[in-house]
Amino acid sequence: MLNVQNLRKHFGSIEAVRDVSFSVEKGEVLGFLGPNGAGKSTTMRMITGFIPPTGGTASICGFDIVSQPVEAKAQLGYLPESAPSYPAMTVFEFLEYAAALRGYRGSEKRDRIEQTIIRCHLENVRNQTIETLSKGFRQRTCMAQAILHDPPVLIMDEPTDGLDPNQKHVVRQMIREMAASKAIIVSTHILEEVDTVCSRAIIIARGRIVYDGKAADFKARAKNGRLDEFFRELTMTGEEN
Repeated sequence: MLNVQNLRKHFGSIEAVRDVSFSVEKGEVLGFLGPNGAGKSTTMRMITGFIPPTGGTASICGFDIVSQPVEAKAQLGYLPESAPSYPAMTVFEFLEYAAALRGYRGSEKRDRIEQTIIRCHLENVRNQTIETLSKGFRQRTCMAQAILHDPPVLIMDEPTDGLDPNQKHVVRQMIREMAASKAIIVSTHILEEVDTVCSRAIIIARGRIVYDGKAADFKARAKNGRLDEFFRELTMTGEEN
């Protein structure tokens, strides 16, 4: 469903992403991990068409994000890091606005909004302005706009960062519920995400993939079950030790 081929990104003399390739199929939840500055967010922004790659490309359900951006983005839901919203809007108004941008009208628009509010557990705050919501509810509201059109591919950049344990539990449960019908990427630096929601893990460091395997194998390779030690072994350079 999602195929990434030889993605590269240069910012002047800085090579932020170096020849990254992988694919994600329906039913997979891929944890895309790495330390800060590893190239995670840059890779996600290229896959979703927010920034152009220096080289390589990505295809979403057969549509090339570079040469067929409109068709590719129609198959995609994207929750960026620190997802933007309109603070003065209520949850319902924000989703109504997102639905209109997606081209929904009449009863189809109403049905999409109602189904998404239920799916994201937003019933109790539907008429509350976004600026008055807790961070957990704001995150779920932004996730709601990403899945409003029920996309086959869903990409989330740091979806649980800054949330308390209860809020993390709710967001992770939502990801698990959607996993069977979608190809999902969760970009994160939180190692416990691998253990709780992911079926597969990719680790990126200094712009390159340094690990790609099943989540269970990632945990098995960690000495004494310590994911953090194995992560450091893969991602730290001699200068960082």
